[in-house]
Amino acid sequence: MTENKTKATDASVDTYLAAIENEGRRKDCEAITRLMSTITNSKPRMWGTSIVGFDSFHYKYQSGREGDAGVTGFSSRKGDISVYLAASGAHQEQLLAQLGRHKMGKCCLYIRKLADIDMDVLEQLIKESITEVKRRYG
Repeated sequence: MTENKTKATDASVDTYLAAIENEGRRKDCEAITRLMSTITNSKPRMWGTSIVGFDSFHYKYQSGREGDAGVTGFSSRKGDISVYLAASGAHQEQLLAQLGRHKMGKCCLYIRKLADIDMDVLEQLIKESITEVKRRYG
């Protein structure tokens, strides 16, 4: 079985954030870091080279594949900030309708800038995702 490419590392989150060239994007990522730290009550940690993750959980699929992943996290990508919602919460669709400008993938919420969204709704989305991860994986 192949090994997961994205693993928790000892790389510096502060260095990652400081390297974000666009000042607005950097400040948005710093704000997300504070929000996720507060919600999870954990310190941020780099997962791979570009994901800031919070807390962790162990998963095991029916296929036998297993590993560890961050309970939530984000990454500054070229065009958007990707917010990782590891599991859809009970009210995700309703909350997404209230969030503001965004795109949603399977587990990734894409936002351009925090000014485009309602931060209270983002906080609720993250909390519900964490609750669902803990329900599924303990």
